[in-house]
Amino acid sequence: MASDSNPASEDGFQAPACCSARYNLAFLSFFGFFVLYSLRVNLSVALVDMVDSNTTAKDNRTSYECAEHSAPIKVLHNQTGKKYQWDAETQGWILGSFFYGYIITQIPGGYVASKSGGKLLLGFGILGTAVFTLFTPLAADFGVGALVALRALEGLGEGVTFPAMHAMWSSWAPPLERSKLLSISYAGAQLGTVVSLPLSGIICYYMDWTYVFYFFGIVGIIWFILWICLVSDTPETHKTISPYEKEYILSSLKNQLSSQKSVPWIPMLKSLPLWSIVVAHFSYNWTFYTLLTLLPTYMKEVLRFNIQENGFLSAVPYLGCWLCMILSGQAADNLRARWNFSTLWVRRVFSLIGMIGPAVFLVAAGFIGCDYSLAVAFLTISTTLGGFCSSGFSINHLDIAPSYAGILLGITNTFATIPGMIGPIIARSLTPENTIGEWKTVFCIAAAINVFGAIFFTLFAKGEVQNWAVSDHRGHRN
Repeated sequence: MASDSNPASEDGFQAPACCSARYNLAFLSFFGFFVLYSLRVNLSVALVDMVDSNTTAKDNRTSYECAEHSAPIKVLHNQTGKKYQWDAETQGWILGSFFYGYIITQIPGGYVASKSGGKLLLGFGILGTAVFTLFTPLAADFGVGALVALRALEGLGEGVTFPAMHAMWSSWAPPLERSKLLSISYAGAQLGTVVSLPLSGIICYYMDWTYVFYFFGIVGIIWFILWICLVSDTPETHKTISPYEKEYILSSLKNQLSSQKSVPWIPMLKSLPLWSIVVAHFSYNWTFYTLLTLLPTYMKEVLRFNIQENGFLSAVPYLGCWLCMILSGQAADNLRARWNFSTLWVRRVFSLIGMIGPAVFLVAAGFIGCDYSLAVAFLTISTTLGGFCSSGFSINHLDIAPSYAGILLGITNTFATIPGMIGPIIARSLTPENTIGEWKTVFCIAAAINVFGAIFFTLFAKGEVQNWAVSDHRGHRN
């Protein structure tokens, strides 16, 4: 396989990772995305407790195909939280409203970050989401409209975060450490889901649902203070970075960044490698969001677990995904640095494993009926294998146009947010009776979309900086 030449690695020196500024950034952003996803998914657990069970009973969709197998838990459930008369459709609007804000700020977030840096944008994006989360119980009292508006505002705040982070990594991540650094950084999102789902369930169980929002909101504010104090936009402006590490990062990124002031929108939007990432990102998120939003419902209404077991079982797949992201990031960079595999080869293979693997197990989960231990195992393997994508298409933006990585991520994530808005709605409309046969259809559609995305990306992706992305319009190999 062709090697990707790297100025820094050719000179044979590489700044140590331990205690380095770039790894500090990776770990702080890891906790940032941990907080971000905790704030995003806690509502799906708390909502079960916010809704009056009599309202839910009216549109009870529990399927009786599978036997009930939750051991009755003896602890008295705390019932002090207020209850609301929201039917299934209203709940769908409340959960979906987040994405209406989220989709709006993707491209503006990427553009602002590419012009003025991602530190403040990311910091205030997460701070805003945390502060709005604190007001959730108040908004719920005002009514559905207020809660929907508040969740959309949280979405606006979260929308800038991924593009801002990508823009920061374009100045911080040496090409041969990209997979490692970015997979650490974004794995926080998976771990946030893992911890937040069961923890929200426990808080609802022993306290009441309002504390879910207070707890995660305060954690977000504490993270913001650390972020503002310890992080810089670029290695040049970092106060405590060693000269050795600064030189290593800057020399490894020579010839990668563009000095042109204006964004080359037309050649960018005509770029087939960019559209290959769009298609892959859309396809992957279709499965990811359908499961993220509906896995608790599937476990409760079809496989028939209760809410407390449900929180833990819904979280297990994301624990697998978190581990897979961290390990695949290490593996991808080793393949490139030590074994001289090309960037393109690594991105293609990791995307294929991360999209076709989940498709196979997702379809299998639909075909095994009520065998709930196998169903949980297959859904876990499916979500775990998805972690390979974090070193596949997910960071390919930085390979093809480091200077505009934030904007490119804004573009692909705009398209990739659409499945979050329509995927769960389509899934619910396909499962009116909540039978296993209907869910099989949902899983098969998601799998087919995944396979299509994987094939499209494999055919049209590129691994080197594109001509339009460097100021002198000469393509540089990375």
